[in-house]
Amino acid sequence: MEEGVFSPKADKENEPAFHISSGEQVVVHTYDCFENQIQKESTEMDTLDWNRINPATGPIHVEGAQPGDVLKVRIDNIDLGDQGVMLTGPDLGVMGHRMEDFQVKVLPIENGKVVFDDKLSLPLNPMIGVIGVTPEGEGVNCGTPYAHGGNMDTKRITTGATLYFPVFQPGALLALGDLHAAMGDGEISVSGVEIPAEVTLTTEVLKTESLDYPMLEDEEGIATIVSKETLDEAVDTAVEMMIDRILPHVDMTTSELTMLMSAAGQVEVSQVVDPLKTARFFVPRYILDAYDIHLF
Repeated sequence: MEEGVFSPKADKENEPAFHISSGEQVVVHTYDCFENQIQKESTEMDTLDWNRINPATGPIHVEGAQPGDVLKVRIDNIDLGDQGVMLTGPDLGVMGHRMEDFQVKVLPIENGKVVFDDKLSLPLNPMIGVIGVTPEGEGVNCGTPYAHGGNMDTKRITTGATLYFPVFQPGALLALGDLHAAMGDGEISVSGVEIPAEVTLTTEVLKTESLDYPMLEDEEGIATIVSKETLDEAVDTAVEMMIDRILPHVDMTTSELTMLMSAAGQVEVSQVVDPLKTARFFVPRYILDAYDIHLF
């Protein structure tokens, strides 16, 4: 078990918190996205240190990972804390233009659910908001998603899922944080149910065809995850990346595969509130099985 250091920025200048071997399992402890600064609903916004938002635990140096490789990260388990928090207010999220004051909710986790109020408890959907490797050039704030991963806020990033990241730096330098007990697609208020957690991961270095953006695989299928300035750009790139990835594995023309993806593939929105927008294109597993497609 390892406890790493926390950083608000994915940067090659960050010293590795620890080193692991390819294939090794590690347990990572994370703060919530506010670095646990909010413990009660009466918290005043002017008391928060906004430079501490979205910290990620790491970076983790994975031995043998080199630029051009792919880092495979399997999420083995997520163990949540006992209470989450949400926040929204002026200029935050989709509805921030209609808000005059900040509001905080503290949400207990009881009997496997999120207690929203005295009338409603929400089902848990434990997921990782920020996870990624270190980018190629200058550092990127952990609140921003891009080709390295980062703040993708994708609800499929949960127990049992496997992520594939392009590697840009020696050791990959993986970091994660911003766990949610529940979050809807879009994360429209700018926060899910933010919560500290303990995450168990297994990493593996793949010497295979590199990636431009992260991909995700779970029991239901496989997805490309792309972050761009607009959702239109993110969707277009995610679709094209998936078709380019599958095409060499099937006896189809580009037109035929595009028709198949239009009939059965799914455009899904991850988040619309971060500095870049994130979308994914999802292909059901029955298609992979029918054509015996193994992308990794």
